Amino acid sequence: MAKKVLIVYAHQSSGSFNSAAKTAAVEVLTTLGCSVEVSDLYAMNFKATATAEDIKGDLKDAENFSYLDESKLAWEEGRLMDDITKEQSKVIEADFIIFQFPMYWFSVPAIMKGWIDRVLTNGFAFTQEKRYSQGIFKEKRAMLSFTTGSLESMFSATGINGDMNVTLWPLQNGILHYCGFQVLAPQIFWAPFSATPEARSCMLEGWRARLQGEACSQGVWSDGGNPHGKASATSQPDESRILNVFA
Repeated sequence: MAKKVLIVYAHQSSGSFNSAAKTAAVEVLTTLGCSVEVSDLYAMNFKATATAEDIKGDLKDAENFSYLDESKLAWEEGRLMDDITKEQSKVIEADFIIFQFPMYWFSVPAIMKGWIDRVLTNGFAFTQEKRYSQGIFKEKRAMLSFTTGSLESMFSATGINGDMNVTLWPLQNGILHYCGFQVLAPQIFWAPFSATPEARSCMLEGWRARLQGEACSQGVWSDGGNPHGKASATSQPDESRILNVFA
């Protein structure tokens, strides 16, 4: 049976590097026989705020509203808004989820954080008993694929921005692995806006090669012995490389 891939994509411009990375992933994975679906959050005008309006019908406690509790009850009773349940269905179907985005303030854009807040709800994506290695999505893989505005050297243990592994810990461990996902090491495109056209092309070719090579060897469908998706160091030039995350 063909693997099913969901790409959660957050960029407004079709001419962006993120768009090119998303398109490359769709092309490679489709060629390999995967079924690929893209949630283009800006094109969908996806609601970025988790509010009481996400719930159909009466609230359990309108005076002391708790999104955690109310969304769980609404999920159990089938009262979440349709845009949420549609995305949850995509998550259920997917074997592998790629989050493609530009890094904003050391994290994801607000619209993608809204997708996380509204889609990965209490009960659906996690419970007190089902978290981390025993999480609901422990049979699924997930990966962050993103661009930075800074060079790689600025995201080192001694760099001005600090260690990228520390930066990504809340996303990779506190969200994805918390829900049980086996988190593959991130695909990081370092400062493509300041790279030469040749370097940007090289980045995309590296991304294609990773997806093709690892998928063919089944590496994309395993955690590579690294459940928290730790980024690995490299000696390649900052401005012309992507991270070889299966090192």
